[in-house]
Order: sequence, then C-alpha cells, then structure tokens
Amino acid sequence: MKAVVCGAGRVGYGIARELAGEGNSVTVVDWSQELIDRITTDLDVRGVVGHGSHPDVLERAGIRDADLIVAVTYSDETNMVACQVAHSLFETPTRIARVRAQSYLDKRWGDLFSHGALPVDVTISPELEVSRSILQRLETPGAFATAPFANSRMQILGLVVNEESPVAGSSRDQILELFPDLGFDVVGVQRDKTLFIPRGDDPLMPGDDVYISVAAGHVKRALDVFGATAQRARRVVIIGAGNIGLYVAKALERVGGVRVRLIERDKSQAERAADILRRTVVLNGDGLDRDVLREAGVEDCELALCLTNDDKVNLLSAVMAKREGAARALTLVNDQAFHPVKTALDVDVMIDPRSVTVSTILQHIRRGRITGLQTLAGGQAEALEGVTLATSPLVGRQLDSLDLPDGVSVGALVRGDKVYFARDDVRVEENDRVIFFAMKSAVSKVEQMFRVSLEYF
Repeated sequence: MKAVVCGAGRVGYGIARELAGEGNSVTVVDWSQELIDRITTDLDVRGVVGHGSHPDVLERAGIRDADLIVAVTYSDETNMVACQVAHSLFETPTRIARVRAQSYLDKRWGDLFSHGALPVDVTISPELEVSRSILQRLETPGAFATAPFANSRMQILGLVVNEESPVAGSSRDQILELFPDLGFDVVGVQRDKTLFIPRGDDPLMPGDDVYISVAAGHVKRALDVFGATAQRARRVVIIGAGNIGLYVAKALERVGGVRVRLIERDKSQAERAADILRRTVVLNGDGLDRDVLREAGVEDCELALCLTNDDKVNLLSAVMAKREGAARALTLVNDQAFHPVKTALDVDVMIDPRSVTVSTILQHIRRGRITGLQTLAGGQAEALEGVTLATSPLVGRQLDSLDLPDGVSVGALVRGDKVYFARDDVRVEENDRVIFFAMKSAVSKVEQMFRVSLEYF
C-alpha cells in the first residue's frame, strides 16, 4: 500500500511508523524541514517539505498513485483541503482527516463530510476519542488500561499485580482452575519493561502489568480476583476546561449521583464552561494552587482528572491532588518521556492522546476485516478484533487448538451474546468476532488470519 501522511507531528510520526513498519510505502509531508529531517532519519519513509494541501506538494509526495491520504496537521482546514485536493485532482481512494474544531462535527452539519461536499471518508477528533477513552477508564477504576471490543461484550484490561494481590505467585493455569466459571483469560504480561505472552505455568509476580480478556458481565469479579477493585468515582475534580474537560464533565453530568467540580485557570474559558455546564461547579483558579484544590473538595474526591494542555501542569496537579487526599488521579501526558515516572509520582493512570488517536486511525486503515484495534503496553502490543469471513483460514478450526504465530494469544471469540475463551471447546464459524492480543512484530500475521485467502496457512 502507498500512503501519504500530511503532518509530521506526534500523530503523523506514529502513523508513519506503524505503516512503514508493516512494509508499506509511506511519504510524509510537512512544512517544517526539521520535522521532516527527524522522521526520515528515524523511519524508513520519504519526506517532502511543503504545505500539505497544495496540489504541487501532494504531487511531489506521490499522491497520483497513492491508496491513502492521512491528513493530521495542526490545522483542520489544511487537513480538509488536503483530502479535497486528493479526491478532486488525484482520485485518491481513501481519505482520513483529523478535525479538532467541534463546530465542524456538529450533528447539524452532518452532510459536510460527503462526496458532494468535503470528500473525507473518516474524520478523527482527538478530543472526542480521548474523552471516550477517559470515560471507559471510569467504568473500570481498578484498571490502568481499558479496551472494549465486540460492542462492549468483552474487554481487555490492564491490571497491576501487587504484593497483596490474591493471584500473586499463581500461574495462569492455576488461576483458571481456581475460577472455572469466571469468563476471563490472561493474554499478556509485562515484567521489567519486557512484554511476553504467558505460558500456562508462568507465575504472575508482584510488579507485573497483566493484560486480561474478560466478558462484560464478569469484570467486577475479575477485578476482585486480581485485587484491583476500586470504588467507582462519585466525587470528581476536573482540572482544565478545554474540549476534553468539557466533554467529560458533560458526560458525567448525565450519570446520576456523580458530583463534579471543575477548575480552569483562564477566566473567559471558565465563564464559557459555567454557561455550558448545568450541574457542575466551575472554579476560576490554578490547579496547582492548594487553596483552589481544597475549595474544589479534592481532599474527599475519589478521582482527580488532570486534563489541561500542559503535561507538566497535569503531572504536578495530579501529585498535589493525591497529596491533598484524592483517592486516584488520571492525567493526560503527551510526551512519552514522562511515562516512566508514573509510579514514582504515584499517578494512577496516564493517557497518551497521541496513542489513542493513532489507534483510532489505524483501525480505519487496516486491511481485511479488522473492526477494532487498541494499542497497548506503550505501543509494544495491539489488541485486534476481526470478523471471520466464509473463506477465512480461521473458520472451522477449534479455538483451543489454533496454530498461532509466536507473540499472539487469543483474547476471546464473540458469537452473538456469548463470549468464549481460548480454553473453550468451540469451532470458529463465519461472522464470529475474534479478538487477539499480539506483540507488535506479529500484528501483520494476525491481519493475515482475517484475510479471504489461504496464504497464511
């Protein structure tokens, strides 16, 4: 596949890295010579310096014979025009644009992104995707990662095994034997920064980050088994009233019994938030000010959400909120260099907006019948959901005896409302949804398993 990526920032870099790593021909366009130099040095991609929506620049990037354009510059208008030019002048088959401004995405203008208007096949709103990711985390407060699949019939959760965990020292086989009626499985383990697919007799050690697949109705009990149960937040303090903070606050207002208080440093933004929100107390103040945090009631809140545009402010406000008594803290962190200090700072959950956006875009790019995708373990693995076609090499095979490539484990098979796991005696049928947990190096092999050919076997 030939792809043109407009924008060499964090998201563009992530998309180019993933596509190039799978052997695709990738050209990246950006007006910054510095960013182009960096991306062409780090990755096996071609770089073009210029404006991403200019026809001559796109032509130099090879848009005439490209299969895909992904426009993820910092300008919504540049992204949209790039897709328009790619369609009108070069007939590029697939066009994806990142669109931040919520006005463009308002339901009243639902016909804006269509072939008769702006020919954008997929619009990605980072703020909406990140907000949804945060709300998913609130549903499973004891997990550091949450990835729903098959219309939320099952999830893959990231859990920490600590010294007090009931399963510490037990192997996967022992846990499954102890809880035979519990709908879950252990699909991946990260130990000392090394991620691996566990064998049946591998013990889970204190300090491990464990990834489990679990049926929707069994989540609470699975969290209990791993000692990861946490009280669902009823008192929430949000720091930052940007698009993400507002979206999350509005969503929480629709949840009965949740008290939300929001802190915003900018006065005009705080006034705007107060006008939009109905049941949220909005405070104009600094999230790093102890008195403001106390006024917001952070000492007795179950959750502090630090959602400003500044990584350092988010991290420091999370630390201060925990010191003042907040039970848990979730923070947005764009710079991956800060992720190793998560434990030292006692921050419960860090969300990387770039990773969330890249996962969403890749879901729309993947070949074959991949219908769901989530990047996990800091980019070391992916959870993929696919639908099996009649000619898929998976169809007719026993789930408990699939010939899987190295670095791949079965998350679950979903058929209707039933969820099956790797140990279950069931054959894969047409139109089943199968979820795999795969190391990065094995993702392309998982994709092959859903293609309508026999080349995988």
